[in-house]
Amino acid sequence: MSLFVKKPLSQLMAQAEDQGKGLKRTLGAGNLIALGIGAIIGAGLFVRTALAAGEHAGPAVTISFIIAAVGCAFAGLCYAEFASIIPIAGSAYTYAYATMGEIIAWIIGWALILEYALGAATVSISWSEYANKLLGGAIPYEWCHSPFEKAIDASTNIMHYGIVNLPALVILLILSLLLIKGTQESATVNAVIVFIKVAIVLVFIAIGWQFINPINHTPYFIPENAPDALKPDGSHYSYKDVFDHGWGGVLRGAAVVFFAFIGFDAVSTAAQEAKNPKKDMPVGILGSLIICTVLYILFSYVLTGVAPYTDFIKAGKEASVSYAIDAYMPGYHWLSLFVTVAILAGFSSVILVMLMGQSRVFYTMSTDGLLPKAFSDLHPKFRTPYKSNMILFVFVGLFAAFIPGEVAGDLTSIGTLFAFVLVCIGVMILRYTNPTLVRPFKTPLVPLVPILGIIVCSAMIFSLSGKTLLSAFFWMLVGLVIYFAYSRRRSKLGSAGDALPTASDFEAK
Repeated sequence: MSLFVKKPLSQLMAQAEDQGKGLKRTLGAGNLIALGIGAIIGAGLFVRTALAAGEHAGPAVTISFIIAAVGCAFAGLCYAEFASIIPIAGSAYTYAYATMGEIIAWIIGWALILEYALGAATVSISWSEYANKLLGGAIPYEWCHSPFEKAIDASTNIMHYGIVNLPALVILLILSLLLIKGTQESATVNAVIVFIKVAIVLVFIAIGWQFINPINHTPYFIPENAPDALKPDGSHYSYKDVFDHGWGGVLRGAAVVFFAFIGFDAVSTAAQEAKNPKKDMPVGILGSLIICTVLYILFSYVLTGVAPYTDFIKAGKEASVSYAIDAYMPGYHWLSLFVTVAILAGFSSVILVMLMGQSRVFYTMSTDGLLPKAFSDLHPKFRTPYKSNMILFVFVGLFAAFIPGEVAGDLTSIGTLFAFVLVCIGVMILRYTNPTLVRPFKTPLVPLVPILGIIVCSAMIFSLSGKTLLSAFFWMLVGLVIYFAYSRRRSKLGSAGDALPTASDFEAK
């Protein structure tokens, strides 16, 4: 069997049109935009903004968001073309299977686990932090942090060590059960949450603007000789590294906050549940991306203007927005409380969309024979991949309970960026191999736009830390071992023969 056997587009089209056996088509354009915003506005905005500003970019994190958004825009245009042509679940995995072959599809599907599963784990960790803040710290440090985390109690000077993050497990369980219940129900809950958290973002921008201190934006870039910042465990954080100050810091900051943009491609995983995917998918993908980019730039400008970037090293890292309000916006403690409640709801919608996206990728990989059948088994009543959701709860829960959020978040970013690079390559390949294919939405200026997407996303990948790159490389090796040991021999397409699709396979219906 050829490693690069491709899935015929005719087969994918037939799969998309099979209304009776597959996932239920219940989502309109508004639902898809809400799903995108639901995934985009969350931990990336409320947590990763402070992380990127405090450790790498300073006030220039606004430029980091612009760089990340540009990379997303290039990739988003490519995603929109694919989603309009191949409106089925699976996202970048499915696109790669049709253009670059099975082994590349497997690699990108494996990378998407880093994006969606670890994305859900990262946000559930942030959810835990905010829940404990709302409860006034009632949950002991040991039971809401991983074993790899520690912090000094400022009042007692006692070092506390994490054991397991229980609140993160609780929210993952609740949302997994909601997804099993049904996609439309999940989308409705998500739409309500999206309205609430967008309103809160706008309120913070409007009120916080009057508390901006110009001194906090001077200098705008972290200087090379910036003094060390104090960390929660009492150690010092240095800005000497080339990627922790100046333009280098802005680039690494872009890679860090890139986590904030993963929601728009999660929209593409719901293509098989869209009512009119050829029209609605591009609107959902690009619409959610544009709305959130504008909000991100305004939000990060206000946050770094209200509080000095060094504060996000020593305090308020997870609950950065509430911290900034309490410390620098007197008289608005009510807003801090309101923000915390809204952020908890917002994080919930992000986790919901990430879990849904991952289960749909697994669903498609399973129907192709690359994963066990359990991942594509649909509930007899709800027609949702309920076994996949249950397995995901266990897998994601282990990461959320025992791995620090920063580690999981960086791995999520690299998985997402890698998927974006391959989608950009896929568009160019399909334009060359099938120039006459009917495309309801066409990526403009091909090959310029895909090439620019590849360059920007690759630059952000290599700006991440060596430890993160090494971890991602190890993850890919594990994936290849599983592919050659299990998936390759069970591939439905591979077992049907090695023949590549003919030109007739690609004719539009």
